[in-house]
Amino acid sequence: MSLEFTTTRANPGVDPVLNAWLVEVPIDLLAAATAGGLMVLAGLHLLVVRPKQPRPMVTCTVGPMLGVLLLSLGLAALFLDLSHKLYVWRLYLTFEVTSPMSWGSYLMLGSYGVLLLNLVAHLPVTFPRLSERLPILKQTSDFIFAQSARLAALGWINLVLGFSLGVYTGTLLSTMRARPLWNSPLLGPIFLISGLVAAAAVLHAVLVLAAASRREPAKAAPWRMHLVRWTGGHSLTADVAPLLRWLVVALLALQFVALGLYGVGLLSAPEVGQRALAGFLAGRYALPFWIFVVGLGTLAPLVLELLEIGRRVRATIIPALLVLLGAFALRYICVFAGQESHWTRSLAGF
Repeated sequence: MSLEFTTTRANPGVDPVLNAWLVEVPIDLLAAATAGGLMVLAGLHLLVVRPKQPRPMVTCTVGPMLGVLLLSLGLAALFLDLSHKLYVWRLYLTFEVTSPMSWGSYLMLGSYGVLLLNLVAHLPVTFPRLSERLPILKQTSDFIFAQSARLAALGWINLVLGFSLGVYTGTLLSTMRARPLWNSPLLGPIFLISGLVAAAAVLHAVLVLAAASRREPAKAAPWRMHLVRWTGGHSLTADVAPLLRWLVVALLALQFVALGLYGVGLLSAPEVGQRALAGFLAGRYALPFWIFVVGLGTLAPLVLELLEIGRRVRATIIPALLVLLGAFALRYICVFAGQESHWTRSLAGF
């Protein structure tokens, strides 16, 4: 069976090119989802602990710093992907309710502001000299911690925006129904879970580096001693470290299940969905998917974390690096394989 199409369009970004999104898009999706995960963890800490004053804690000190850096990286990657870079400011002059891009632009901007507010709130314990030189920053921090209701409000805003940002990175793809591989409501939850795993793994890696520096301060680099101060100098057996480790384990298992359900959903879909899944799991993206996403990105860090919990191996940053590798590979493969899956090829028997 063969199909013949006649088109009068002359858009070089669509006809005949189908891979309009390049590597900048997976970078942006990973950076945004991880920043969203960091916001969720910061919000949970503020709501559960309800500190009376700024405390050095990895979720609320290092987390917002990394979140700002990640969102900056994501926005930079997104800017590089744009064709008309000089007109990007026009995106914020309108709001299209039916446009996922419009929602995402304002969502990232709002998340940026909340992450900066987190930084200012904990500035007295992260950058005390800057806090002393700029009294307004210290006053802002005191204002937030003066009442538990304000702190709770900041925690809820972190939670809502963090979850929204993480889900959005997958929902952005799932709204494009012309790509059968993306046509699944599970993409949003999968990318959210992946972002939460990456955030928890990165924060645990920070605690591992800080603990090593605390044991041997003479050999530690200055930036690692900053980590000791920002995290409160706690050991890996106290406070938040065990919780982060178990969170990584639980979320990796949940991610594995969600990926399985995603595959089952496409397998039970019409033929176009089945062909898209076949290209994803048995085509040229199959080997990278099984090696980098399932093997190195999910099962390997899961086993390493369980061995660390059982004290069979020493705590290292390797699980975090593997999680980040798997999270990026998931988005890279999903973006590129999704662009190659479309209705015309499926109908034509490709």
